[in-house]
Amino acid sequence: MLNATPTGPAVWQGASRPPWDPLGLWSDAALRLDIWAAAAGDAESLARRQQERLRELLDAARSGSALYRAALAGHDLARVELATLPVFDKPTLMRRFDDWVTDPALRLDLVRAFVADPGRIAEPLLGRYTVWESSGSRGVPGIFVQDERALAVYDTLEATRRAPADALARWIDPGMIAERIAFVGAVDGHFATHVTVQRLRRLLPWITRHWASFSILQPTAALCEALQRFAPTIVATYPTAAAMLAAEQAAARLRIAPREIWTGGETLGPAARRAIEQAFGATLRDSYGASEFLPIAWECTHGALHVNADWVILEPVDAHHRPVPPGTLSHTTLLTNLANHVQPLVRYDLGDRIRMPGTRCDCGSALPVVEVVGRCDDVLRLPGRGGEPVALLPLALSTVLEDDAGIFDFRLEQTGAASLRLTVVVPAGDAGVARRAGEVLRGFAARQGVVGLKLSVQACDALPASVRGRSGKLQRIVARGGAAARKGRATADHRMRSRRAQRAA
Repeated sequence: MLNATPTGPAVWQGASRPPWDPLGLWSDAALRLDIWAAAAGDAESLARRQQERLRELLDAARSGSALYRAALAGHDLARVELATLPVFDKPTLMRRFDDWVTDPALRLDLVRAFVADPGRIAEPLLGRYTVWESSGSRGVPGIFVQDERALAVYDTLEATRRAPADALARWIDPGMIAERIAFVGAVDGHFATHVTVQRLRRLLPWITRHWASFSILQPTAALCEALQRFAPTIVATYPTAAAMLAAEQAAARLRIAPREIWTGGETLGPAARRAIEQAFGATLRDSYGASEFLPIAWECTHGALHVNADWVILEPVDAHHRPVPPGTLSHTTLLTNLANHVQPLVRYDLGDRIRMPGTRCDCGSALPVVEVVGRCDDVLRLPGRGGEPVALLPLALSTVLEDDAGIFDFRLEQTGAASLRLTVVVPAGDAGVARRAGEVLRGFAARQGVVGLKLSVQACDALPASVRGRSGKLQRIVARGGAAARKGRATADHRMRSRRAQRAA
């Protein structure tokens, strides 16, 4: 049904869409208008939307979720301040999954069996929910269930706020029917972006017939060959994968001519951006998202990431979950998803480090700007056949170790030109886990063309606190000299920002 709110037009509340309109292009017109209005509005109207939707979310959470019913006991939801509510993390929520969700038909054993079957990717669970899983980058994989309301919000935010490279072309072809879109990433599991691509292909085969997913786990040469055959006009992938493809393009081992590169899921540095745009002669648009809320922020034409704050709230906080001043790098980030009522996320510890300057972007949007440190794993470069280095991408390494070896708490360090050390947290009594992880890693490296690999594998009860650094966030994959190189890049980026500030002054 549609629900009118004081903050603007009626917005989608999750009724089944008619079969002739699976994406709700007509029935969700009010939602589209509201999202356009929020982007064009001022900070006060944005705050009103947030508060109204927060109250709706808290009402739904308290009435339908046993976990949140207890957490919200004693709070007056009509006047409650978000900062007074408890913080939850992924391990706690996954442990209490059956109490967390608001639909009693959703049980952890049911959804785990669902995501264990790759043949059911993008299939609706119970005929009405879309499900995807997250990586175990914090030691525990997550499973996230999206209702129709949340999907409508995600789809509409993506469709209306991503700044196109060619505004005229997008005006002529708003549905991107003529584009050939290639997603390069993890495609062997129920991962959010892959599920989204496949879901749209099922719903709109006449529009998405030129959309395709390509596995990041295949050898680089095979990936390049597949992309050349497809000839994409848009490539969507992770910054590390885009940088690897840019190197292949520069070396003439890849020959494609995309007009746009879409990146997300990892931190994108200015040097990597320049290399990618130069290699492809394309416009790069970055984004910030997570399995917990897919389109958190989009990049405007001024290069700033704007939070979709009408539907998601980010709180940059210190180690004690207290707010940090504007412009201060946070210890972690708390996320509140205002769209999803079936699996409420209120003050969820996302684990990313962000900085929110608190100043308005020159593009004029009142949507707040965010700078993301986020995920910081390294690309490993090892010797290959014929002396050519082989790049092993962090996403690919994490995926094979998680999916094929079943490990989520690990650290992989490059100790020499052809040497790696894998440290695995081993469950008590399961001595075969470390051995299996080593076999999986050696097999993957060999398939990628790595030669002469020297791999040591060690098991432990827990990773030492020292490897987590000051942020408390684990860097799972570390290149040779990675910390020093990142420090140098950070220093260079700081100097560049300082010079820009001086020029502006």
